[in-house]
Amino acid sequence: MTNKQTILIIEDEKHIGNYMETIVISNQYKALRAMNGLQGLSLCTSHHPDLILLDLGLPDMNGIEAAKIIKQ
Repeated sequence: MTNKQTILIIEDEKHIGNYMETIVISNQYKALRAMNGLQGLSLCTSHHPDLILLDLGLPDMNGIEAAKIIKQ
């Protein structure tokens, strides 16, 4: 059995997040979802995803700010 690469989707708009998750899963990746920056940071820390798809306009923080925190 091979391990699927994990993609974390941080997107607050439900329809866009659902679409992105469908595309990710249909391409044989594991998808994680977060609806805001804090939730995304938590999932990033606990699951160490291979790739993060990050919305820049989140309700609780700017996506650039979240990217800087993740990079640290």
